[in-house]
Amino acid sequence: MNTIGQLLAAMLAVLVMLLPADAAHHKKKPKAAETPARQAETSGAEQLGQSGSWTAYRAKDGTGQVCYVVGQPEKAEPPGVARKPPVAMVTHRPGEKISNVVSFVEGYSIKPGSEVRIDIGGSIFDLFTKDDSAWARTAELDRMIVTSLAKAKRVTVRGEPQKGPGTIDTYALAGFPKALALIDKACSVKR
Repeated sequence: MNTIGQLLAAMLAVLVMLLPADAAHHKKKPKAAETPARQAETSGAEQLGQSGSWTAYRAKDGTGQVCYVVGQPEKAEPPGVARKPPVAMVTHRPGEKISNVVSFVEGYSIKPGSEVRIDIGGSIFDLFTKDDSAWARTAELDRMIVTSLAKAKRVTVRGEPQKGPGTIDTYALAGFPKALALIDKACSVKR
């Protein structure tokens, strides 16, 4: 894995560990870690496999096992915008009977009150936002989005930062079903 990929994986491991289990369904955002790379090194996250631009992980936190898949966009526009690497995630927390939590980290402070819009093969979903992240409003919407991601070729994510131009990130989904299957198996999630 290249240096950027290692740093990204480390940051995401910390984000998943900090994400309260019900954040997506209660419109909360986890606190950002001061040193995500260092905390991820000690978090014990295990890489389960990689498929295309999607990587599957398993870790443990205070609530038990956590399984998550992380995707990196194939294209981020406009080029040259100052931001951390954007990522897409799907998380399972079987100890809390939570699965398929969808989130997108935009890599910048999102304009308050705005939504992040995702387009999955022509199906449009608007996600609520806080700080630098976006989530589906309900567990049912999470399931619909994950089902759509598993069947489509691409997802386009549009966000609006507090300052500067809006962004459009495009994620290839060719590897998503395989990475999702890895976390489903690791956390005993049935489709």
